Amino acid sequence: MTNPSPGNVAGNWQDAHFGEQGGRLTYGDYLRLSGLLDAQVPESDPAAHDELLFITIHQVYELWFKLILHELTDARDRLLTGETYLPRIRLERCLAIQRVLVGQVDVIDTMTPQDFLRFRNKLSPASGFQSAQFREIEFLSGLKDPTYLQRFRGLSDAEQARLNRRLEEPSVWEAFLATLEKAGFAVGTKDERIASLLTISRDREHHGSYWDLAETLVAHDQAWSLWRARHVLMAERQIGTKAGTGGSAGGAYLRSRVELRFYPELWELRSHM
Repeated sequence: MTNPSPGNVAGNWQDAHFGEQGGRLTYGDYLRLSGLLDAQVPESDPAAHDELLFITIHQVYELWFKLILHELTDARDRLLTGETYLPRIRLERCLAIQRVLVGQVDVIDTMTPQDFLRFRNKLSPASGFQSAQFREIEFLSGLKDPTYLQRFRGLSDAEQARLNRRLEEPSVWEAFLATLEKAGFAVGTKDERIASLLTISRDREHHGSYWDLAETLVAHDQAWSLWRARHVLMAERQIGTKAGTGGSAGGAYLRSRVELRFYPELWELRSHM
């Protein structure tokens, strides 16, 4: 009996089409690291040491926002068809990412106000207020605010189109209600929705998948609020009560956003239980 050829052994390192032996794709090529690592370009001259930190943190935030949008969109689309399991899995991944977002504030908090002031004037009028992906997450989650597009004129055509699309398409909340409706629950009015959610909450043996999904939505909402609150403290530690670089009221504006909720009816439900 002959031994199999090494090239026919699954996963064999000598396979010419696998890994380095194939020479088709490198780690750097796959991740496009050349362009990615060239994207951190400080504006200060002479260079302010902490500007690279500031740029890196915010670029990483935008990468995480991109992934959250990817997960939320899939969760929404699956909810619209009546699925409950995979939407919850997608939302739980968003929750894990949001915990990372909160943790990243600890990194930028290592920057002193004095070091931030060395390059802060270079940011104006740039501001986190202008993050289109941040607003997309809010719109997609259920907190739709068309006045944002009227208040801010610095959006690119592509960003404007994306945000308009998010305003027009179903939110995660609307998709969740569609799932409940497909399951036979009344969702036409607020009173009907509260009654349906109470029924679900009181019979988790039969409606556990819907309850778990609702709780995952609350966790997503809570984590986003916690990130907003952590961001407020970071901003106040850096600039106190100064106005934001984008013209907002700075910490006061950020603090006004902390109490916003994606799913207020799920929070109100607690008062009826």
